[in-house]
Amino acid sequence: MNGLLRILLLPFSLVYGGITWLRNILYDSKFFKQTTFDEVKTICIGNLIAGGAGKTPHTEYILKLLEKEHNVATLSRGYKRKTRGFFVVETNTNADQCGDEPLQIKKKFPGAFVAVDENRVKGVKKILAEKSVDVVVLDDAFQHRKIKCGLNILLTEYDNLFCNDDLLPAGHLRESKRGYLRADIIVVTKTPEYATPIDLKGVMKEVSARPYQNLFFSYLKYGHLYNLFDKKETINVPLRLFNCTVLLVTGIANPKPMLTYVKEYAEDVIHKAFADHHHFTKEDIEQLKQSFNQIENENKIIVTTEKDATRLNYFVDELKDLAIFALPIEIDFKKQTEEFNEQVSKYVRANKIYHSRYT
Repeated sequence: MNGLLRILLLPFSLVYGGITWLRNILYDSKFFKQTTFDEVKTICIGNLIAGGAGKTPHTEYILKLLEKEHNVATLSRGYKRKTRGFFVVETNTNADQCGDEPLQIKKKFPGAFVAVDENRVKGVKKILAEKSVDVVVLDDAFQHRKIKCGLNILLTEYDNLFCNDDLLPAGHLRESKRGYLRADIIVVTKTPEYATPIDLKGVMKEVSARPYQNLFFSYLKYGHLYNLFDKKETINVPLRLFNCTVLLVTGIANPKPMLTYVKEYAEDVIHKAFADHHHFTKEDIEQLKQSFNQIENENKIIVTTEKDATRLNYFVDELKDLAIFALPIEIDFKKQTEEFNEQVSKYVRANKIYHSRYT
């Protein structure tokens, strides 16, 4: 956003900021009711900035951490789905029914109870009515204050820290920067592998976590590519992409890290970028097929994200003859894995619900 446009939008940001400030004051003063679930542990994963900060891979990380010892459910609103109300996600559900991210989670964790509901309070109640669970992980619920979660995890991108942004529409903040005070854990996501201890100390100073908040740095890990329609066919990225032309197809908020990763190994990369959560059409698919067929290099493949794969699967008949692969993404922590795992596990094991302290 250029400087002039930002200045013109600042008055609207002040109005928006006033509305969100008043809303938070009414919740903090208990004028607006919050619902607490004492019978189940609730973990909220969210961010202050609109867009992708890596909420889904962090949700998957916590599921993987807890699923062996606990019955875990996940709940999100199901962004851009074509249904309303409470909906239980199955592995054969269409992405239009639940949203791409919940379907991605269900496919990777078929044993987890995955549901969507725009009303998180009603959603948790219905989960508890249908399934015996120990933990409910609420994806993208930091601003959904009708529910008071036991553990609040706030994500912020390394290259796009919340403390350096402005309120919508001049910036990308969903609420005031002071909203970070509600977090119990702050995770700086997408930390570059080359970040030095001095770099990390600089970020820590900018974020300025309070004494009751633990600050962690996570980074992205990419797995082996797998065929969209035959998961048994996998590809080791460094070896297979040598001398290969890749048609990279993304419909995510921030494709830059993935584009950088693929470019590191492939001879040539053609990037077809769509809007976040883009609903692919037949025209889109025809254009992708045409772009792929026009690539002269015989050693060529299509690479996409797992999130986009949930929507591209709808076009199996059109795409099944193409070499199209999904690139899985996981996260881990920079020398802090055990510390993060222990804090989450300690909360889940505790007899009493632990609630955020903020001033």
